[in-house]
Amino acid sequence: MSKIEDKVEHLVKNKIESLGYELYDVEYSKEGKDYYLRIFIDKDSGIDINDCERVNNSITDMLDEADYIKEQYYLEVSSPGIERVLRKDKHLQQNIGANIEIKLFKKDENGNKEYQGELKEYNKETITIKKENKEYIINRKNISHIKTIFNW
Repeated sequence: MSKIEDKVEHLVKNKIESLGYELYDVEYSKEGKDYYLRIFIDKDSGIDINDCERVNNSITDMLDEADYIKEQYYLEVSSPGIERVLRKDKHLQQNIGANIEIKLFKKDENGNKEYQGELKEYNKETITIKKENKEYIINRKNISHIKTIFNW
């Protein structure tokens, strides 16, 4: 997480939780010439557009007053979706046993740049997945992206 993401998460977390939602993640990124601050929220019964609007309206002034982001940016509040990005250890913990997809920055010693399988365990250095009764231990430093896979 970047410093901006950490600061924003700390700023808005209690407010979002007081509204009855979980703050799933905060992402700050530049896409082309535009900057985006994405706030992902969740709750047991799911998220709809009214939930996103409610959170957006509740945190906009807080973000403006804190002035952590000097560039002009777009604020997006949304659900993490069915296929969720797993960026934090808490996300991994919540998804032990789930089917995941891992993409790597470069091919590993097995010649793979992508893995799919059941998330078995993780630690600071590695993530272990199982596929067809074979376990793969993947170095976290080489992981560019992890997400859950929903079987449609």
